[in-house]
Amino acid sequence: MREGAGSSAPEPAGAAGAIRAAVDHGESRHPIRRELEANLAYLRRVLGAGESFDVLIKPSRFAGRDAVLIGIDGLVKTDVLLRIMQALAVFEPDPSAREDDRLWFTQVFVEGIGYLEVDPAQTLDDVVEKVLMGPVALLVDGVDRAYLIDVRTYPSRGIAEPALEKVLRGPHDGFTETLVYNTALIRRRLRDPQFRAEVVHVGRRSRTDVALVYLKDVADPGLVEAVRQRLQRVETDAIPMAESAVVEHLVGPRRWWNPFPLVRFTERPDVAAVHLIEGHVLILVDTSPSAIILPTTLFHHLQHAEEFHENATVGTWVRLIRYAGVLLAWFGPALWVALVLDKDRLTGLPRDWLAILGPRKPAGIDLEWQFILGEVGIELIRLALIHTPEALSTSLGIIGAVLIGQLAVQVGLFTNEAILYIALAALGTFATPSVELAQAFRLLRVGLLILAGTLGVPGFLLGILASFVLLLSTRSFGVPYLWPLVPFDGRALVRMLLRQPMTVRVARERTFPRPVEGGEAGGPQPA
Repeated sequence: MREGAGSSAPEPAGAAGAIRAAVDHGESRHPIRRELEANLAYLRRVLGAGESFDVLIKPSRFAGRDAVLIGIDGLVKTDVLLRIMQALAVFEPDPSAREDDRLWFTQVFVEGIGYLEVDPAQTLDDVVEKVLMGPVALLVDGVDRAYLIDVRTYPSRGIAEPALEKVLRGPHDGFTETLVYNTALIRRRLRDPQFRAEVVHVGRRSRTDVALVYLKDVADPGLVEAVRQRLQRVETDAIPMAESAVVEHLVGPRRWWNPFPLVRFTERPDVAAVHLIEGHVLILVDTSPSAIILPTTLFHHLQHAEEFHENATVGTWVRLIRYAGVLLAWFGPALWVALVLDKDRLTGLPRDWLAILGPRKPAGIDLEWQFILGEVGIELIRLALIHTPEALSTSLGIIGAVLIGQLAVQVGLFTNEAILYIALAALGTFATPSVELAQAFRLLRVGLLILAGTLGVPGFLLGILASFVLLLSTRSFGVPYLWPLVPFDGRALVRMLLRQPMTVRVARERTFPRPVEGGEAGGPQPA
């Protein structure tokens, strides 16, 4: 796998900081010398050979000269490295070669080793950076250049179906924590010469591979450049939390209070490929099984792959049911609380209809607090299920959902109607394809419940207005979050609401407008 060039702020102190500064600014502060021992002494000191057990330094011979192979144990394919060492051992000395003949070294090594992924290195700084990423460095006495042999391999799990995006029909493969496997899964679906996967190294210490993936003739050049510049401007020591850390640096700190997700995550290669065709940009982070899709709108977060693996009629039905569940989860509990509390003042509505609302029996806790406590309880059950072994998770779910709710009604803390609407809201939340959007709806639902319980119907309407204003003010990399509803685009809205047959879909039809340049939250920023 080839590494791309990235930029990051220099680390001022220490040997590692000096190397990082030299690499970032293109300086040859530590050139490779012709004396092998001098190069080896420097590399031993910087890499911590003797202090770190996994630093491999293997002496060898190459064409009658002393040589050394340097790598990191666990990141190297040992069988390939063994074959390379065997190939090096058969070279005979060349009396006609000068001691510093770099051309001789290049020709003999590259032609004789029989391995494709070989790159030259001119400084010890490059050697250190690449060795820590996995390739093995070969240094030969009398030659002021090293060669990096990419025999890296990373510990990885097998390709499996994502747990959060399961489908009944369609492919069951998903991304893994290895970047090169993820790009291969996308390339398998998009054999397009316009496919681009640029690599940027993020983190002064971690130097994590972050790939910017797009279709060159489809994606907006301004959007691609804006994302590229943001990745290159990331200043942090490391991104151990992988994609979450990258998203926070991309979005910025200005809108931390906005719960709506400005990017979409997917672990499905088919979903990632479809978004590339539509003009989106992907960000793949090494050690993460998720692809980051941007820009996105509210409607992108409500789509699921299952809809496209069924026929258009079934897909439309499933999508509409999902939309109804999301609206019920967002507005349903607060609307019911507002109507129950203000039913004596709602003289314009039929009395028989208001009587059906209930509750038929009073409870020991105020109505709005029943829902808020129910939200807390469901969240606790969700967290408990995450940390519970899979063999016990089903039992815990039954206990939490049935037994606790029934006991709460029997002791008089909750009403039957409250338990019913809490359960319906939970179903709508879990039916939301985007986990991040579901969490945002959960927070907004609590706010609506507080306003509805305090002010009744006016409070509910105030909460709806505030939520709508928040959605209107939200942009994902310059794209309005409510598009195609606001600004209105009738044809695009129909495509978002209804699953159209593949035969009537326009090739490369965009599912978002072109990003707007400017300084708005989430929009492309000037360099």
